[in-house]
Amino acid sequence: MGDPQVEALQEAIRRASTVRAPLCIAGGRTKDFCGEKPAGDVLDVRAVTGIVDYQPTELVITARAGTPLADIEAAMRDAGQMLAFEPPRFAPGGTLGGAIAAGLSGPRRPYAGAARDFVLGVGVIDGIGRALGFGGRVMKNVAGFDVSRLMVGAMGTLGVLTSVSLKCLPLPREEATRVFETSADEAIRKANEWGGEPLPLSATCFHQGRFSVRLSGAPPAVASAIAKLGGEALADAAAFWDSVRDHRHVFFTNAVSSRAALWRLSVGSTAPHTDLGGEQLIEWGGALRWLAAGPRTEAARVRAWAASQGGHATLFRAPDRSVEALHPLTAAQAGLHKRLKATFDPHGVLNPGRLVRVF
Repeated sequence: MGDPQVEALQEAIRRASTVRAPLCIAGGRTKDFCGEKPAGDVLDVRAVTGIVDYQPTELVITARAGTPLADIEAAMRDAGQMLAFEPPRFAPGGTLGGAIAAGLSGPRRPYAGAARDFVLGVGVIDGIGRALGFGGRVMKNVAGFDVSRLMVGAMGTLGVLTSVSLKCLPLPREEATRVFETSADEAIRKANEWGGEPLPLSATCFHQGRFSVRLSGAPPAVASAIAKLGGEALADAAAFWDSVRDHRHVFFTNAVSSRAALWRLSVGSTAPHTDLGGEQLIEWGGALRWLAAGPRTEAARVRAWAASQGGHATLFRAPDRSVEALHPLTAAQAGLHKRLKATFDPHGVLNPGRLVRVF
């Protein structure tokens, strides 16, 4: 017997595909600011909800895409486990499907892995209403392309997620955060130096002269790292890292209140600190630079610098959306995107233009 909620979504997509009517895939709508502006008739997926299977001893959880992240993380916390990629929750009501479709990872990402590294399998409805399944519920290495990971960060443009199976990890037995007063250049140097040593690093954040380093693991390992690194203890460290993950840190709230353009620059971790015309917050051991750009900061300059450091720049949030969010694609990349879109959504009805404006 089929799933009535999934079947209802299939029927809605079939109707839209027949008349070429664009659909705006919506869950908690906590990430509407990500990517390009949502458009089309709303396809609400929140009814497809609930944890399907959770085997803590197997370190695997499967949940339907409309399940609130808060519910999933609460169930895992009760079992002493976590989603190690720390999916951001920018507002209450964020769902599993939205987290995977956006493909964002939190402060632990350089030390535990990205969202895509934890996806074992997905259920998805393609652009002509077919219910498809990729991957599974076990960890394995096989030859061939992993289609389930293709859905991570696709912003719903390749299919409507209906379920996701994820790898879980145990909660660390001990965590501590140390704070150092230093410069941006020195913070980047230390992050890279310490990242190459056998230290239990799990997050870093530099902002306005304060370099915060989180240590996670067995109590003896954390204690040994504290003795080696020094620094001052950070009170209420869990709340601090939640604020960085969920963009409630003062850097992000000031960017929103001042209507600054918030850029997300993914670069080499050793890239030098460079004045790009605005305030910065540095995460991921130097590999993620957030820039709250002033009104005179040019998108071309930001993107040229990111490219010169082997990376790319995404316009993450901005009051003026005239600048394309995604870093410009090469001809080869654009061709690949078009072929994938044509395969999974031949009539272009699923979140058209949400990831890349032209398709």
